[in-house]
Amino acid sequence: MVARLTDGLREESLAALPGWTWDAERDAITRKFEFRDFNQAFGFMTRVALIAEKADHHPEWSNVWNKVEILLTTHDADGLSTRDIQMAQQIDALLA
Repeated sequence: MVARLTDGLREESLAALPGWTWDAERDAITRKFEFRDFNQAFGFMTRVALIAEKADHHPEWSNVWNKVEILLTTHDADGLSTRDIQMAQQIDALLA
């Protein structure tokens, strides 16, 4: 079982993740990405999918042409966990 983040740890973690916002209703974090075109967006999604599969932690996401929106939450924790923070960090590293 994965533990849900405390309020303090959530706030501290989000401060280190610019671009990600907390969705209080779902106890999740979200971020919107915009790319040059569909091909670039799809390539990004493919790289995220490989990270997610390796971590066995899969995002909720949507894609419309050059835009990708990602929501991370841990269903086993019934909210945000360190797994989501780590996934967000790995996703951000793809853009560095």
